[in-house]
Amino acid sequence: MPPRQRYGTDDHEHYERPRRRTRPRTKDRPSYADAAEAVVVTVDRGRYTLRPDGAGSDGVGERVMAMRARPLGRKAVVVGDRVRVVGDLSGDDGSLARIVEVTERRTVLRRTADDDDAIERVIVANAEQLVVVTALADPEPRTGLVDRALVAAYDAGMQPLLCLTKADLADPDAFLTTYRSLGVPWVVTQRGGDLAELRERLAGRGSVLLGHSGVGKSTLVNALVPDADREVGHVNAVTGRGRHTSVSAYLMTLPDDPADGWIVDTPGIRSFGLAHVQPEDLIEAFPDLDEETEECPRGCTHGDDEPECGLDEALEAGRADADRVRSFRRLLAARSEPAW
Repeated sequence: MPPRQRYGTDDHEHYERPRRRTRPRTKDRPSYADAAEAVVVTVDRGRYTLRPDGAGSDGVGERVMAMRARPLGRKAVVVGDRVRVVGDLSGDDGSLARIVEVTERRTVLRRTADDDDAIERVIVANAEQLVVVTALADPEPRTGLVDRALVAAYDAGMQPLLCLTKADLADPDAFLTTYRSLGVPWVVTQRGGDLAELRERLAGRGSVLLGHSGVGKSTLVNALVPDADREVGHVNAVTGRGRHTSVSAYLMTLPDDPADGWIVDTPGIRSFGLAHVQPEDLIEAFPDLDEETEECPRGCTHGDDEPECGLDEALEAGRADADRVRSFRRLLAARSEPAW
């Protein structure tokens, strides 16, 4: 007696299912020789706004929306990245291009959420200058974040610049005495004042503006880039803190700058983790002090409580400036002190 069939001829399961295609994978990958180059302007929920090189010509839009190609894997794409992109570059509504390559970064500004957080977060790529914006009053300046931002700038190989706002409310001299020995350049601004010196510092460079909420970052951006239209917040009279108005980093080109300078406005922050910064990396930003630590014992952090530190010997011998060593050690200590 023949075995009983499970399915009848009228059941679709009776027929053999198509086999999975097993076409061998090729090692050849697209060269994307015709890919356009662009810079990432902002990032929002997996979509990237780009400004292509040569925007406005040959049907290329001023702003192009793009997604990340699968071969990039988990590689982060951040504001300031130089990328290669294919697909629809018209910038029309509904169009979507594809990022196929992130070029090598010159600099990377990073932070961690907290000092015990092992995960680094890249804020901006390829910037040359970190502009630390702090108000001289309303809200009162907090040196904790300023020190940490300077540490991050030195670690990233970026040139720091202090931008002191609201000089019409307080004298900047008392604040500047803390940073003069570090050789950090600064500019002083006030509401409605002349920004010529700041514009000169920004011209031809990629700069990131960083600071607490309420210090006047968005006001500065709107003055530097009139069509930026960044929302301006106010300082809470009770807490002395500002409200977050910039919700994401955004890159803008500086108008009337023949050298193509650009700035990035970042969200106001209240903490800046530095778990990724090591003492040996920080002191490299101070060549005169780094030279004095060549004979330090292994594992020396060059802090105040380190025995036989070369900085202490240099101070005793008069080879190092005491104010400069004190300022460096303050930055070193900022890695483990609260920034809010």
